[in-house]
Amino acid sequence: MTATLSRRIAAEFIGTGFLVAAVVGSGIMGERLAGGNLAIALLDNTIATGAALVVLILVFGPISGAHFNPAVTLVDTIEGGLRWMDATCYVVAQCAGAVCGTLVAHLMFKLPIISFSQHNRSGSAQLFSEFLATFGLLSVIWGCSRSRAGIVPFAVGLYITSAYWFTASTSFANPAVTIARCLTDTFAGIRPEDVAGFITAQIAGALIATLLFKWLSPNLAAKAVVVRKY
Repeated sequence: MTATLSRRIAAEFIGTGFLVAAVVGSGIMGERLAGGNLAIALLDNTIATGAALVVLILVFGPISGAHFNPAVTLVDTIEGGLRWMDATCYVVAQCAGAVCGTLVAHLMFKLPIISFSQHNRSGSAQLFSEFLATFGLLSVIWGCSRSRAGIVPFAVGLYITSAYWFTASTSFANPAVTIARCLTDTFAGIRPEDVAGFITAQIAGALIATLLFKWLSPNLAAKAVVVRKY
């Protein structure tokens, strides 16, 4: 990694902001155009999010590793990919960027800048879904980055696209995105009181996936550091 910390932080801020703007904005657009058909709205949301992920990882991966996700940053730091101080800066930038992404989406669609969500995403099924979604995301990242790093952007985009549909929670799989989505009372929202449970499940899924791949591939820490492989 050759980029300075300030450049990497900027990349994480901008990339996460665009990702959340895509998630929230496409949710608003899909809901408006779907005429009450939630499947069509979700499909619109899914395509935009998956496509945005691929592009953003390709653009910002060479600069910061394109984490856009505190759970990814945490496990990459545990595996030696980042220093803890740098990781803290990454997480702050990701969360700030995510919140800005929500505000930008609201501005584009002439909605109140902040409108706390009333979308109920509570219960054991939702939490298990978030655990599984994040476990799967980190499995994709670790599994691909150790041997075929060039396909990681496409693998991540495709996985999230599919996980929108096979998980009951529609696969947030990202603590920064979860925080930002509680600020929008739109299709993509989540109630503030449900955020802590989602984040706990996400972190657990990321950690367990990392432990699994350390066992499946003992040379993982040396060969599959997320940041250095894009």
